[in-house]
Amino acid sequence: MKSLTKSLTILLIISVAMLHQSQAQTKLTTYVNTFIGTAPLTDPKVLGYELPEGWRSWAGLTFPGSSLPNAMVQLSPVTEFGSGAGYEYEDDTIYGFAHTNKGHWNLCNIPILPLSNPKGKFGSKFSHKRESAAPGFYQVYLDDYQVNVRLTSTLRCGFHEYTYQNNIDRQILLSMGKANSSVNTWNIEQAGSSAIQGFQGGENIYFYAVVNGKIDKLDITDAGKRSGYAIVHLADGSKGPVELKIGLSFVSIANAKENLEKEIGNKTFTQIRKEATEKWETLLSNIQVKGGTEKQKQLLYSCLYRSFLWPALRSDVNGEFRDAKRNVVKSDFNYYTEPSLWDTYRNKDVLLGLITPKVTLDVIKSMKDVGDKTGFIPTFFHGDHGASSIAGAYLRGIDDFDIKGTYQILLRNANVDGGARPFVKEYIEKGYISDPDVKNPHVETKAKAGVSKTLEYAYDDYSLAQIANKLGDSSNYHTLMTRSKNYKNVFDPATRFMRGRLENGDWIKPFNPQYPYYEYMYREANAWQVSFYAPHDMPGLIELYGGAEGFESKLDSLFTLPWNPKYIARNVETMIGQYCQGNQPDHEAPFAYTFIGKPEKSQKIIDKILNELYGIGEEGLALSGMDDAGEMSAWYVFSALGLYPFSATDPNYIVTAPLFDEIKWKTNTGKLLTITKPGKGRGINQIKVNGQISNGYFISHDLFKNGGKVEISTK
Repeated sequence: MKSLTKSLTILLIISVAMLHQSQAQTKLTTYVNTFIGTAPLTDPKVLGYELPEGWRSWAGLTFPGSSLPNAMVQLSPVTEFGSGAGYEYEDDTIYGFAHTNKGHWNLCNIPILPLSNPKGKFGSKFSHKRESAAPGFYQVYLDDYQVNVRLTSTLRCGFHEYTYQNNIDRQILLSMGKANSSVNTWNIEQAGSSAIQGFQGGENIYFYAVVNGKIDKLDITDAGKRSGYAIVHLADGSKGPVELKIGLSFVSIANAKENLEKEIGNKTFTQIRKEATEKWETLLSNIQVKGGTEKQKQLLYSCLYRSFLWPALRSDVNGEFRDAKRNVVKSDFNYYTEPSLWDTYRNKDVLLGLITPKVTLDVIKSMKDVGDKTGFIPTFFHGDHGASSIAGAYLRGIDDFDIKGTYQILLRNANVDGGARPFVKEYIEKGYISDPDVKNPHVETKAKAGVSKTLEYAYDDYSLAQIANKLGDSSNYHTLMTRSKNYKNVFDPATRFMRGRLENGDWIKPFNPQYPYYEYMYREANAWQVSFYAPHDMPGLIELYGGAEGFESKLDSLFTLPWNPKYIARNVETMIGQYCQGNQPDHEAPFAYTFIGKPEKSQKIIDKILNELYGIGEEGLALSGMDDAGEMSAWYVFSALGLYPFSATDPNYIVTAPLFDEIKWKTNTGKLLTITKPGKGRGINQIKVNGQISNGYFISHDLFKNGGKVEISTK
């Protein structure tokens, strides 16, 4: 009996060990669903309005294809050109597989499509039943051509594999006149028995491609025109899959060829796909969680994945890139596109620095290079948020760059008229930016977006002041900190809203705080959505509302006052009352209750967003708004993990209740930050940092430098 008991005990120990080993071997890449964000958002109860006929909401706009983190190449199917990321889940026809992407109606360069007996028809029906994807991989069966397509990629190269059912008359279409950006010219030529090379104007991108067989001929139609295309006819006789390896460059064909030789060379499809999977697995494994549902894990890692697709690499393996003056230069850092700063400075740029500080460092050096060539650090769309993105990284310890030189250019951004900040002269002189008196303004009215600019410049001034302070520039520090209070100059105490002003200082009349504008008074927002934005001075903002009670009452109304379904601004969508999760301007607002000691109210709103506005719709593949280069995704990542960079410039994080029982975050210093929330409750009643009870709801970035433990107790 003792022997039997001992044997059973040993078997139990082995079984438990095997179970733990199995759990440990679960690949985090398997949680990533690259199709999330590709499906349309149609529910008017979520959107806030009925979609007008012929409209598709600007939600998601993500791509399902293959990419490495922050790569030059994003190899993805195109179902409709000019449609954001080019791929819309509800479509049934693929027109090509393009090599660059972002999700902003540009890129989608060098579309390639295998053909078999096309009969003049370019584009094939496909079914989601015969389609699959994972980080660094995409596969689909083209019904009309009877070709199975598999795609993978490196940083600068794409790898296509086509399995033709019919090995006779195999063709490959290059839709050279097509891309989401405007193609103004193109050329292509054969380069040997198995290679082609060329150029596509607009984004000005070069390529060099080889196939694993002989090219019989290259047909070119309407050379250089938008209507034009080229068809590669493959020689008959060979069997097995056709492989097309393509290198890209924004410098030259020679560089594209070198990129291909260095990154793919003679490696097989399986090898390249394995390397891509391992790259993503390494990145995703920086954050490991216990607890939560399978869907929550899927959303977490899918959002984490999407947070690392942009900005995109633009330098070649030899270090060359085209600078802001379009000159070919060489440097010892990787050159990247500018971040989508209006969106991503809020959270994504912080996440990028926490997990891949080398990329963040090179992005800053790239922005500095633009500043050296143009006189100004680049901005994106609205505001001057390079100040926040750079200051936030610098204050978090990413400082191996020319901070003094970068600071001097940022000072130019903040002070020189006609440069990075539109209307900055008026902003400095008056303390606000006015808007004209328009009799009947509508959503599309063109103006200055003066309220939004004033609020955002004030925050940018605060951000730049933090660099000034660290560098010991007391004069500019005090000037910028004074200017950081300019947000108060557009607060109307009578209506208790941030409100537009005329040049003479009068408030704009009539005034409807619920009506959204694209750039009249507000940028893609209404008065409700911008009136809680002063992340650098929440005590000052609360005081404007008459203190905690008045602020709470107004904030309550933001989330409860019903949205008017007649007010339609296409990307002001997905409403909780007047709050808009589908666009960025009010993304800090759900956390604001914490500043008046009511974190439980914040948690209810945050939980509603996490549980109801991500991975939604019939297929669970819709997002509540445009992912905007990963900002929407990064919002989820931080909020699901219980930390949020409320003021992205400042090296601290507001604590909320995570969705998971335990989070182990491997920091970029090699230390471990552990966050635990053992209870099922969602209301925080105590926070311990390294065993000590915290008096507030913020933790310091020092925990990411040194490691540590955050224990969250809930009720």
